[in-house]
Amino acid sequence: MTAPATQNLWISTFLEAQAAELGAATNTLLAYGRDLKDFSGWLDRHKFTFAEAERDQIEGYLIDCDAQGLSRSTRARRLSAIKQLYRFAFEEGWRETNPAIQIKGPGRPKRLPKTLDVAEVDRLLEASRQTGRSAADKVRNTCLMELLYATGMRVTELVSLPVSSARGDPRMLLVLGKGGKERMVPLSPPARDALAEWLIKRDEAEEEAIAKGAQASRFLFPSRGKSGHLTRHMFFHLIKDLAVQGGVSPEKVTPHTLRHAFATHLLANGADLRSIQTLLGHADVATTEIYTHVLDERLAELVLEHHPLAKDQSNKG
Repeated sequence: MTAPATQNLWISTFLEAQAAELGAATNTLLAYGRDLKDFSGWLDRHKFTFAEAERDQIEGYLIDCDAQGLSRSTRARRLSAIKQLYRFAFEEGWRETNPAIQIKGPGRPKRLPKTLDVAEVDRLLEASRQTGRSAADKVRNTCLMELLYATGMRVTELVSLPVSSARGDPRMLLVLGKGGKERMVPLSPPARDALAEWLIKRDEAEEEAIAKGAQASRFLFPSRGKSGHLTRHMFFHLIKDLAVQGGVSPEKVTPHTLRHAFATHLLANGADLRSIQTLLGHADVATTEIYTHVLDERLAELVLEHHPLAKDQSNKG
């Protein structure tokens, strides 16, 4: 196929294809458009076109972006837009080669996951026992939080648990994780107690719903919504409410924060990385190793906050 005659046509044709074939979101398309316009302007000033640019020109543009002081994330996003454009151009036959294929981006700095200390988790758990429009809501909320902290499940894994996995007072739960991989996670005594209490309330509500003509739900946390179970979105709002009720900063609390707390607290109490990797369902232990850095950082904070010599030094300052 013949390449478009102008830079603007390259961009508009690419964006139309992204919208039509991939269903790209409006904000994504706008961001692509802005980034590619900026690259196009840079090429114009250096007497190149999309059709003529090679790896040297793309890398030169990225160096210029760095010199302007653009953030790492902005530079990574701009390179992503350029890569997408040239992959599309190559597939459409506009170019015989893809000049961006071997260019590596600036990457993103590794951020340590936010976590909670034991006291903050205790306040969230206590808030779950007190929060809800009905007694059944409070029992459900308690079960959700106890299970999340006891197992380190991802929120999607939690809200979509089948009720069959919870029958018979289990010591372990079978969880369906990413990529359809199954794993077993142990339940703490408080989690088992909360689960048993919720099953009674759940089954009572289920019997009433069935008597009114509703279909039986296969989920532990059923909902009348399209998914048939409590959604991630609903749980996200719930945990924010619990943070407020428990006096914990809502900015610190997300469903994933409880997963991080589970791993960090296990590690602090002597669990080995391989065991935590298995419990979290991480494919690579390198992913789990980040919790050692979280623990190191927390220990350093404790020393600086509580060690008498550290206090003496700060007072001298």
